[in-house]
Amino acid sequence: MSDCKRGAATSWSWFMAIMLAALVAGCGSSGGSVVSAGPAGAGTTAVPGAAGTAGAAATDPTVGASSPSNGASNVPTSTNGAGNVATGTLLTATFTQPMNPATIISPLLTFTLKEMASGTDVPGTVAMNGANTIATFTPAAALTPNISYTATVSTAAQNAAGTAMPNPVSWSFTTNSVASTGQASPDLGTAGSYGVFASNAAVTLAANAVVNGDVGLNPAAACNNCVIGTTIIGGVIHNGDAQAIQAQTDFNAAYTDAAGRSTNACAIVDGELSHAQAACGGVTNGPTYVPGLYRSASPIGIGAGFTITLDAQNNPDAVFIFQTDAALTTGTNSTVVLANGAQAKNVWWIVGSAATLGVSSVFKGTVIANGAAVQVLGGTASVPTLVEGRLLSHAAAVGVDAFATITAPH
Repeated sequence: MSDCKRGAATSWSWFMAIMLAALVAGCGSSGGSVVSAGPAGAGTTAVPGAAGTAGAAATDPTVGASSPSNGASNVPTSTNGAGNVATGTLLTATFTQPMNPATIISPLLTFTLKEMASGTDVPGTVAMNGANTIATFTPAAALTPNISYTATVSTAAQNAAGTAMPNPVSWSFTTNSVASTGQASPDLGTAGSYGVFASNAAVTLAANAVVNGDVGLNPAAACNNCVIGTTIIGGVIHNGDAQAIQAQTDFNAAYTDAAGRSTNACAIVDGELSHAQAACGGVTNGPTYVPGLYRSASPIGIGAGFTITLDAQNNPDAVFIFQTDAALTTGTNSTVVLANGAQAKNVWWIVGSAATLGVSSVFKGTVIANGAAVQVLGGTASVPTLVEGRLLSHAAAVGVDAFATITAPH
């Protein structure tokens, strides 16, 4: 082959290589797609929690978490929330730092929701929480069943110092196949970091008891065997100080909200939760429960050795609320199982009297006891009592026995 022909063939090979590389790159990044891993370049859409521009993730604001979660399915078409008021499904964007609300709230188009198939924008309003860290989008009406939606927070969102998000953040979810009303989690405010909180009484932690989270008391009272680094891990003690006062105010408000919910409530006809309950919404619950609001005027509990399962149906934001005007008691070796994406942070036990969790039991969810003490009975070194949740007493003491571990969910 002549030098001329050899050079032409080489040039053509380079041209084809460049075209192939461009084609592969184009196939890997369709318009409007979300980035699922690794730092996102400036202007590239990221999912909640993804890093921002390289080297700037620690200082630039972004959306650290969302509800519904990215990829969630069976999301209710409406939400029953504070004040027992049902609205279109609430969406939240939790930012990594305090934001400037003037850059996010209505009537701006910073936080939007769109039907994926039709591209139709969903009308709604946006509001910020008091700390300016959570934006809530409230649709003007219930969402449509069996539809995929995409929520987006644009780079118009700025933090309190005026720094804009380096990347838009989007997440997608699919609604339930039929119209349904889910529950919103009560807002714990500053009380969310507490594993244990006693009111007008003492906290007592036995040797070999562990609280992974903060411990609070108000008014100031005895905190028996409360030792940072030994019985309290990764948390601090707030005893009658300003933080304790605020946390108590916050979880009391959460109790009032949750106890007042009644929309789409399912009756608990048998206080033994491992038994079958009355049909509700076409479902017979017990020992497996779907997301929803469950109500009893009488004591409820789980007997010794029995198990209940909370099935989120592949929606990690699904909320379970159990209300009782009386006591909550779980027996020895009883178990609460979380299935299909259920999370302890979305499970609530709203108790009108005392709460007692059994020896070597496994329990999930936040207990807010209105009128009496919360007591966790210990297990053994080999079979400890495990609580993934919070124990908050509105008017009495909290005790955690030996070989029992409380872990505040996040």
